[in-house]
Amino acid sequence: MPKKATPSTARPRATTPASDTPPAPSAELLRELTGKSHWLRRELFQMVMATKKGHIPSSFSCTELLVSLYYGGFLRHRKGEPHDPSRDRLIVSKGHAAMALYPILADIGFVPPGELANFTRKDALLRMYADPSIPGIDAISGSLGHGLGIASGMCLAAKQDGRDQRAFVVLGDSECYEGSVWESAYFAAHQGLDNLVAIVDRNGLAIMGRTEELCRIGSLEEKFRSFGWESLSIDGHSYGEILPALGRLGRTGGKPLAIIANTVKGKGISFMENRSEWHNRMPNEAEQRQAWLDLETNTIAN
Repeated sequence: MPKKATPSTARPRATTPASDTPPAPSAELLRELTGKSHWLRRELFQMVMATKKGHIPSSFSCTELLVSLYYGGFLRHRKGEPHDPSRDRLIVSKGHAAMALYPILADIGFVPPGELANFTRKDALLRMYADPSIPGIDAISGSLGHGLGIASGMCLAAKQDGRDQRAFVVLGDSECYEGSVWESAYFAAHQGLDNLVAIVDRNGLAIMGRTEELCRIGSLEEKFRSFGWESLSIDGHSYGEILPALGRLGRTGGKPLAIIANTVKGKGISFMENRSEWHNRMPNEAEQRQAWLDLETNTIAN
């Protein structure tokens, strides 16, 4: 009998400031987004299994974050128009998880749906890592530590040009070991880039083990705040916390916004959750059957 997926470890609750708090999302929206997260994980698993390449756990830890941006009404875009110059920008700076965008980009008409089956194949459109040759991808992010700086430049340019355009960056927590992240954080606060949102996927794991054992990070919420950002911590799998946190955009008094999203690496597949050795490992046939069972039965709390 296959082992049933186990509940994820409890995570800290939101610390959104009490004043000027955005309204709570409706029950209907929460159900819709929860369905989208199940859909995205299944699409991603099928995409990876077709070619046996990709990073499943890193993509699954940020699933709810990406679904919130595209389907929760925050990342402004027009369906089928990836080259619209006015659309908001998104950089998945933890580049090994940029593949989590591909089913979404197909769903909103940015790339042909048939390309998902060709993921990483020779001469295919969809690469292992983010590349701006893919419609809807705004920056290369295979090398860690650059996404926040690129997005800061985009936001500064938008302000100087008088454009109402925002940029969102998804960072890995171990990516925050990079000094370039903090140089960009300092710059963004100094420039008053309140059109910039940094979302840290705080799953606590790097490819070599636990972040706090490899090189202690501590409180990223406090660190970003000390650099002049508005900063808060949330459960990165709870739409009831993610949506109000993103709703802080435009309510920060001129500061960039940092959201520390506490997540579970491999969320949704029982034997991958919180296991660093699954960073880029492929499941065997028995494990694939277990994974599919988990993905069909697992639920995400709101």
